[in-house]
Amino acid sequence: MADTSKVHRAWWKEASVYQIWPASFKDSNNDGIGDIPGIISKLDYIKKLGVDIVWLCPSYKSPQVDMGYDIADYKAIAPEYGTVADVENLIKGCHERGMKLLMDLVVNHTSDQHEWFKQSRSSKDNPYRNWYVWKPPRYDEQGNRHPPNNWISHFQGSAWQYDELTGEYYLHLYATEQPDLNWEHPPVRDAVHDIMHFWLDKGCDGFRMDVINFISKDQRFPDAPVKDPRSIWQWADKYYANGPRLHEYLQGLGDILKKYDAFSVGEMPFVRDTNEVLKAVRYDRGEINMIFNFEHVDIDHGEFDKFEPGRWKLTDLKSFFERWQKFMYENGGWNALYWENHDQPRSIDRYTGAREEDRVIASKMLATFLPLQSGTPFVYQGQEIGMRNVPISWGIEEYKDIDCLNHWHGLVKAKPFDTEAQRIAKQEYQKKSRDNGRTPVQWSPEPNAGFTAPGVKPWMSINPDYVKCNAEQELRDPNSTFNYWSSVLALRKKYLDIFVYGNYEMVDRDSQEVFAYTRQYEDQKALVLCNWTAKPLSWDAEKNGVGKVKEVLLSSYEETGTAKERFGSGAWSLRPYEAAVLLLDA
Repeated sequence: MADTSKVHRAWWKEASVYQIWPASFKDSNNDGIGDIPGIISKLDYIKKLGVDIVWLCPSYKSPQVDMGYDIADYKAIAPEYGTVADVENLIKGCHERGMKLLMDLVVNHTSDQHEWFKQSRSSKDNPYRNWYVWKPPRYDEQGNRHPPNNWISHFQGSAWQYDELTGEYYLHLYATEQPDLNWEHPPVRDAVHDIMHFWLDKGCDGFRMDVINFISKDQRFPDAPVKDPRSIWQWADKYYANGPRLHEYLQGLGDILKKYDAFSVGEMPFVRDTNEVLKAVRYDRGEINMIFNFEHVDIDHGEFDKFEPGRWKLTDLKSFFERWQKFMYENGGWNALYWENHDQPRSIDRYTGAREEDRVIASKMLATFLPLQSGTPFVYQGQEIGMRNVPISWGIEEYKDIDCLNHWHGLVKAKPFDTEAQRIAKQEYQKKSRDNGRTPVQWSPEPNAGFTAPGVKPWMSINPDYVKCNAEQELRDPNSTFNYWSSVLALRKKYLDIFVYGNYEMVDRDSQEVFAYTRQYEDQKALVLCNWTAKPLSWDAEKNGVGKVKEVLLSSYEETGTAKERFGSGAWSLRPYEAAVLLLDA
C-alpha cells in the first residue's frame, strides 16, 4: 500500500490551467491583434475543455519590444489588448463559470519606457537611481571602456548597456530595452507588493512570476570564470539565478498571496540545486506553490546554444520526470506540468516528430502522459487541438521573436559567407523558435482561421494547416484531440486521489520506445502506458510486473469496453503512439 503520510491537499493541486497568449488568441475588433474581449468571447470554449484556471500572459502597457514582457505601466493595459475594465470583465466572466484568472507578474525587469527607468537614467542623484542596477565602466590599460563584467544577455550580446547621459552601464539580462530592477532597494519591493495588491483586489486569483529566481543577484557582480562566452549557461546560476536573498524576497510575495489564498507559479531557469527549488515550493515555506522546471524543454538544445542541433533519447526524458516526480512527492513540494508555452515550440514536433497523418494519435499520447503525473497541468492555447510548428517553408522575414532574430543577425554578422551555418540555424528556428507557439489560434477553416476577419492582415502569419486543424472541426468530432484532452482532465478529477495525490513509480525504465508509470494512492493503483513510436509494438506486461488489469479507464484508440479485451496476461500489442490508462489490482 502506498504511503500517503506525505500528502498535503490544496485546491491548486487539484486544478488545471489554460494559458493564453493574448496577441494570438482571438481578435474581436478586426485589427489583426488578439485582445481581451476576444478572450471573453471564448470563455465557454475554455470551460468546455475542463480547466479551472485561465492564465493571461502580459497584457500591460508596453512598447512590445519583447511581446509585453517589457512593461511600461503595471496598472494599465496595452491599448491593442483593451482596458483595465476589460480585464475586470474577464475576471468576472471566469468567476461566473467557476474558473479563476491568473495574471503575469514580470518584476525582474521593466521596459526602459517605464517612468521608473526614465527617472532613474535622468541623473545619478535622482530618487529612482537605485531602482535599477547601475555600475561604472571598467577601463583597460589603453583606456578603452568595458562593461562592469562579462555577463551575457539571454537575447545575445553583453548584459550591460552604456548610457551616455550619466556615463554608467545598466544591467539587462534580456533586451537592452528591459533594464533589471534592483531588488536590494526596499522601495522596489514595496512597489511590487503594491502591484500585487492592485490586481488581487480586483479579483485576480494569483500570478505566474516571470524569471522570479533572477531577482536576487550576487552583489559583487563578479566576472564569470569562463573563457568561452557560449558557456554562460553553465555558470549563470552562480551569480544571478537563485541569489543570496531570493527566499527572503519570495517570502515577502508569499505573505501577500497567503492573505488572498492566491495561486502562484514561478518561472525558475537554472535550477540545478534541488534544495533551492524545495525552499521555494515546499508546502510549509510560504513562498510559491510550484515552479516551471526547464530541463525537459532544454532537452534538444546544443551544448552552448539552443539554436544548435541537439539529440536526446526517451530515457533522458524518463530520467527528468522520474527525478522530479519522486523528489517533490517525498519532500512536500509540487510540480508544474507542461509541454508547451509561449516560449516553446509545439510538443508534437519537439517530442514525437509525428507525420501529419499521425497528428491526432501523437497529440493524444502526449495529452495522456503529462496531466496524469503528480503536479498541476498547464495546457497552452492551441495545444488542445494539436497545433504544430511553423511551416518549414517560412523565411526569416516571417519570424517575430526577438531572441531568434537577434541570433540570426549575430550569425550573419559573424559568418556572412557561411551558408551551411545559416542553413542549420534556419532549420533550428523552425524547430525551436518561440514563434512556433505564437502563431494565431486556429478557430475555424474560414480565411484567417477565424482568428480575425477575412481580408485583415494578422500580426503574425497563420499556419496554413488551419484548414484541417481547427477548433470548430474538433468540437464536432468526438474522437478529436480537444475532446480527448477534455476526457483526460475529467479522468484526473474523477480519480483525484490516484492522479493528484498518489505516488509515482517508473515501469520499464530502460525502454527507448515505451514510457510507462504507475500512480498509487493506498489500495488504488493505475498504469499510464504510452507507445512513444510511430510503429506497432509488443510490450510484455507480465515481465514488467504490471499485474491484473481491473478496468481500462482511458484509451486513445477505442472505447474503453472494447479496449479491455486487449490488456490480458502476457504481451500486449500497442499501436503507433497508443496511450492507455489502466486501473490495476494494487
